[in-house]
Amino acid sequence: MTETSYHRTTEKERRELENLSRPDLEAIQFQKLETLLQKILPDNPFYASKFNGVARPIRSMQELEMIEPTTKAELIDNSDSAGFARNLTYPIDSYSRFHRTSGTSGRPLIVLDTPADWVWWKEAWQFVLDHAGITPQDRVVMAFSFGPFIGFWSAFDAVAERESLVVPTGAMGTQARVELIRNVQATTIFCTPSYALHMSEVMRQNEIDPNDLAVDKIVVAGEPGGSIPEIRERIEDAWNAKVIDHAGASEVGPWGIADQRQRGIYINESEFIAEFQSVETGLRANEGELSELILTCLGRSGSPVIRYKTGDLVRPRWQLNQECQFVMLEGGVLGRTDDMMIIRGVNVFPSSIEAILRRFPEILEYRITAYRESSMDQLKIEVEDELGQPERIKSELAMQLGFRVEVETVPIHSLPRFELKGKRFIDQR
Repeated sequence: MTETSYHRTTEKERRELENLSRPDLEAIQFQKLETLLQKILPDNPFYASKFNGVARPIRSMQELEMIEPTTKAELIDNSDSAGFARNLTYPIDSYSRFHRTSGTSGRPLIVLDTPADWVWWKEAWQFVLDHAGITPQDRVVMAFSFGPFIGFWSAFDAVAERESLVVPTGAMGTQARVELIRNVQATTIFCTPSYALHMSEVMRQNEIDPNDLAVDKIVVAGEPGGSIPEIRERIEDAWNAKVIDHAGASEVGPWGIADQRQRGIYINESEFIAEFQSVETGLRANEGELSELILTCLGRSGSPVIRYKTGDLVRPRWQLNQECQFVMLEGGVLGRTDDMMIIRGVNVFPSSIEAILRRFPEILEYRITAYRESSMDQLKIEVEDELGQPERIKSELAMQLGFRVEVETVPIHSLPRFELKGKRFIDQR
């Protein structure tokens, strides 16, 4: 198998792509999609079945919408004990990168990439790094344990290709990571919002002043938070640094680009086609409507996804953009379709509750449990509250959400801390 290496863009070319008119951008998107289909069909059995083995031209959103969407459940091959995804185009020995999803929603899925696909990953990351302001002068700490999750490895290689000094932290504990951040005078940290807050808690316990650090940028991903003002501001205050949000997925790629004014994240529409399915109607969403994000990846032929239902809940905006003409997700990723709750007729997301809780600086950690009582959904929230005064928290939640929530204080440091995605929501319904 011989693959053509993906085209590497200059920063000037990336800015030009971000500011194309909508017709010019769609022309590039569907040209890339046609090239992708020619590469993968009929060799990719998963998509050959969806396309009846023929790479027919798709030249518009209307034509694309005629293709059956792809779901994560479809990609999981229960007959394969190894757990390889079903959408592989080539024989296994054609791939050089092995990664696995985090498994936060169902069975972990193994995703593979060819050498050419990996070049595409790094190329897509350059848009993210441009908007984050990463330069060769930066010293970048990757505050992760380097397991099989793809985000760590792709970010590491993309930053290294940018010629910044990139520092892995492997299996270090949190205090050791913080010491390393101080000792190497790191300017940038990559981590989840949860872990940024946990590291700041450890800094406070060890009387480390953030003003003594060189950190001025924290790039976060993996969970809502970077675009939620209450959470972002808490991280920025704790670190005296700017938070830059990002989003991606193992099955899809690094698709989310930070908005300089922190209103949300852009979708990199030069490498992904974005669709939005209204939560209310199931049809194409309108401006600002709550919807599920559907993505088509345009540059990953080894493990392609076409019309992939990400499960991310978003509000698309085409009218807010100034420095970038790509579609913006106002407030970033708001939550997951499988996490949305309806409590007394009100749509509620765990991220909305966290935004309220983060207004209380005395709350160190929390956990939400959803349960059903007499056919009604209910919520219980456990909090580590340094003041030990749950009534003020109950009052604020009731005022903001429109219904009462059970709040229970628990001992400080009794709730789990998270290096990867925070698992603060337990659904017992």
